Amino acid sequence: MHKDNNIYLIGPPAAGKTSIGRELARLLGMEFYDSDMEIEKRAGADITWIYDIEGEEGFRSRERKVIEELTKLRGILLATGGGAIIDAFNRDRLSACGAVVYLSVSVDAQIARTEKDRRRPILQGDIDKREVLTEILTERQHLYEQIADITVNTDKRNVRSVVQEIMQKLEE
Repeated sequence: MHKDNNIYLIGPPAAGKTSIGRELARLLGMEFYDSDMEIEKRAGADITWIYDIEGEEGFRSRERKVIEELTKLRGILLATGGGAIIDAFNRDRLSACGAVVYLSVSVDAQIARTEKDRRRPILQGDIDKREVLTEILTERQHLYEQIADITVNTDKRNVRSVVQEIMQKLEE
């Protein structure tokens, strides 16, 4: 992979996009971005607040703008939010502007990884996490697969082993 190319990490909540993205960017000498963090930085508020005030529609509009801007950059690694691929514009931009890596993860692993997480609006409140995460995966999996150049499963794996697999597949 040429250094001027971008890498985009997609996948459901708690697939490891941010932690894997940071390490992969460090090893490849790329600048790392996280679309959710960029949204928070630009809004001056966290995602939970944005969801509370603007709803999902407001959040998705902000996400689309951030992805549009970041995909114009070169030599970056971007960890997207789990739902970024819902928007056809985002899918088109990501697949046209870099290598898309789908980090797949089981619902069981997502539940274990989000047990004490209070920062994901879709997993807050009196809900059945398994039901919500299963529904999300059912709705989005075909979209992840549709634009993925590479798919790597992150279940029961540490960051280093996933990063090594991604690097190997990028070289192929």
